[in-house]
Amino acid sequence: MQTLASSNQNTPWLSWFLRGVLVLGILILVTRLFDLQIIKGGYYRKLSEGNRIERIKIKAERGKILSRGGEVLKGKEFAHITGYLQEANEFEVGRIDPKCIEKGPIRLGQVVGRGGLEEYYDCFLRGIDGEELIEVDSQGTKLRSLGVRNPISGSDLKTNIDFNLQVKIAKSFKDKTGSAVATDKSGEVLALFSSPTFDTGDIVPSLNDPTLPLFNRTIGGLYHPGSIFKPLVSIAGLEEGKIDRNFKYNDTGLVTIENIYGKYTYANWYFTQYGGKEGEIDLAKAISRSTDTFFYKLGEAVGIETLVEWMKKFGLTKLTEIDINGEVQSLVPSPDWKEKVKKEKWFLGNTYHFSIGQGDLALSPVGIHRADLTVVNNGKLCSLKIVGSTKCIDLTAKPGILIKKDNLDYVKEGMKMACSIGGTAFTFFDFSMKHNNLEVICKTGTAETDEIDKTHAWFFASAPMNDPELVLTVMVESGGEGSKVAGPIAREIFDYYFAIEAQKE
Repeated sequence: MQTLASSNQNTPWLSWFLRGVLVLGILILVTRLFDLQIIKGGYYRKLSEGNRIERIKIKAERGKILSRGGEVLKGKEFAHITGYLQEANEFEVGRIDPKCIEKGPIRLGQVVGRGGLEEYYDCFLRGIDGEELIEVDSQGTKLRSLGVRNPISGSDLKTNIDFNLQVKIAKSFKDKTGSAVATDKSGEVLALFSSPTFDTGDIVPSLNDPTLPLFNRTIGGLYHPGSIFKPLVSIAGLEEGKIDRNFKYNDTGLVTIENIYGKYTYANWYFTQYGGKEGEIDLAKAISRSTDTFFYKLGEAVGIETLVEWMKKFGLTKLTEIDINGEVQSLVPSPDWKEKVKKEKWFLGNTYHFSIGQGDLALSPVGIHRADLTVVNNGKLCSLKIVGSTKCIDLTAKPGILIKKDNLDYVKEGMKMACSIGGTAFTFFDFSMKHNNLEVICKTGTAETDEIDKTHAWFFASAPMNDPELVLTVMVESGGEGSKVAGPIAREIFDYYFAIEAQKE
């Protein structure tokens, strides 16, 4: 009886406890509903509206890169000029280019230019994406358009590149490693080719290629220029009064010097290869025959410090201002440089090597091209430009950097002789005859490398002689002799170009 009574007494307490829990739950639920419906109702209503409105990006068309004739530059022949496109990486997303703030931050998935003109003129080529606001149902199906902001296409970029000339140069190189730079007399770039090249649509195979196809040799490579450097040394010697049109030199095939360190002999290439001697020659003959001994002694007479100053005047200690990224500074060594960098003294033998484009002298193809261009275009030092016009400094008129026209003409006479019978550029001996007496001037170059029996083959040519339309520098890396390897390439290009020009006329 006591147990039953005790049980009846506990039942009301448990009942009230359960009722209290129920009431508390109801209060919590009501409070939460009040919060959702009344206090935060507007917020969730807007959120719901947002869930049924989608923003659709409308991709802006990127500008095209065009040749001077209006053709689109796409493919391997133009790869190092155009560069390529790639999706923006994590460091670029959200970044605003200070050169085009109006185009806003780079978005996830957006493509950007890599290398060449695509990178250099990225702001110009890049458009501004548009956007469409649409209303969708719960399944994501479009119900209606709420508004559209149209995309703004990027601008097309017209270059100075001659489409067909660039293609011809690319074909002329075949499987050879090297580079070619072609300009008009003012420095406008007609062609710029680096071999091997790459597929702009798929660069992955090129990333680990030992031949370095992504490397732009025209602006990024440094090489001993060899004898195409000699026209610059010639101008320095003439302007410094060390030689003139009447100066004669007797080549015996060798130059020997003796000092406290021993006896050293420096040979001419003609003597080394054939045991030949040039005999008595003037500067024009020395240029045409590329007589090393003549330039050893000329360099000695001018002096290394003065030679370096002249190379500065020819722009070799500055960049060419070509409008793609990646150009490297050429190295024009001096006694101070050698002391600081190599911890060695400068010797006369260093001056000899410098005077024939060897030793520590290391120039980019665009650098030596611009310097030699200054000789053939009557003393105008010009910037190089792929897009737009160039700026030129007339070294025949600027105070303190005067070059006499007569000296330029004399050096060009020697370069004309190089392309004539008896000169070193045998591939051009019949050029004028086959092209209606068109006068061409040129210079061959064979530069030693660190590898035994490996030489860079160079060839520089310009025509017409007194008013150049095409100025060309060809370099075949570790290819052999300039006259035998680079010369045929240059001739093929000149034959093509001037045949086309003749057809136009």
